[in-house]
Amino acid sequence: MRLAPTKEQNRIEHIDIMRGFAIFGIFMVNIGAFSAPYFMHGGWEAVWDTPLERFIQAFIDIFFQGSFYTLFSILFGFSWQLMKERLQVKGMATTPFLFQRQLGLIGFGLIHAFLIWHGDILLSYGLIGLFLLLFIEVKERTLLVWAAVLLFGSVAFITPGLYAVRDLLNNSDSAAINQAIDNYSSNELLLIWKQNFQDWALANSSVGFIFLIMTLLPLFLLGMYLARKRVFHEPEIDQPILKWLLIISFLLSLILKAGPYLIGNPLWFTYVQDNLGGTASALFYMTMITLLAQTALGGKLIRPLRYVGRTALSNYIFQSLISFILFYGIGFGLYGSVAPSVSVFIVVVIFSLQVLASKWWLSRYRFGPLEWVWRSLNYKEIQRLRK
Repeated sequence: MRLAPTKEQNRIEHIDIMRGFAIFGIFMVNIGAFSAPYFMHGGWEAVWDTPLERFIQAFIDIFFQGSFYTLFSILFGFSWQLMKERLQVKGMATTPFLFQRQLGLIGFGLIHAFLIWHGDILLSYGLIGLFLLLFIEVKERTLLVWAAVLLFGSVAFITPGLYAVRDLLNNSDSAAINQAIDNYSSNELLLIWKQNFQDWALANSSVGFIFLIMTLLPLFLLGMYLARKRVFHEPEIDQPILKWLLIISFLLSLILKAGPYLIGNPLWFTYVQDNLGGTASALFYMTMITLLAQTALGGKLIRPLRYVGRTALSNYIFQSLISFILFYGIGFGLYGSVAPSVSVFIVVVIFSLQVLASKWWLSRYRFGPLEWVWRSLNYKEIQRLRK
């Protein structure tokens, strides 16, 4: 039987809305690392020390940092499970198709990570997503147990180590900061790529990649579990469960994300804040969007996000391309000179334009431009693009 991409009328709209919301939140966090070296090398407190900038940094930390890559990762596992179920319904071989799909994602990730931005997540999704092939046929309980063991186990293992070296975590690397500013501000593309590779290698060292597996894989498995339980498939039926999940996840996210500020927001607690707090925040955002989408007013307000959600890959890489031009010396050269308050404004303007552009594109075409390339590779034939 011939497999084809999911038809528009068969999509779960509030899942697309979640994905669009995740792309917004990821951009809000990523722009800080794209526009200045302080996210990676420390020292932002000395540069942006006004009350406004400190408030904005705290706001992003509580409501965005660690919450949206988490949301996107859960949705990745969720969509992976839906794809697997579609393959089985069609009587198709599951493993070869999903393996090939991951290879396509790795290809996008290699281009994005080394030619555009060191903070790429696609390569990590492509590589770590291969582990999901080991979980295709396991029971629901097994998915949940592995997700919990990896998530809580990594927190229990890493947090004491961070506490032990807590005095070293507040130090900034002035030499690395100056080097990054010089290279990214250069109008020589090779220098920019050299610095980009150094930053990627620093963030993705052998130990760092192991930690990344322990961070992303449990979120993928949690997404697969939620898709199997079908709690988000029919929210009008499962409203009582969703309302309880909304309350519990909100309280947990409030305690774990905002609570640390009551004790000075220590850096050694960041892993707990981002991984446990971020997971709770992601579940809160998922549930909130699902319930809002069932109301007339809420659905009207958030429904435009579905256009970005359906073209998430294209919009994610487009954000990086725009940032490359804005911040690096080969473009406008704003690297290191844009305060968080200005970055927030840039994100809101660019994302608003992305919503409009995505709506216009999808009124004429079936997929986003990069989604079309990926699907054509997945199905081994050029897909019809125009509606």
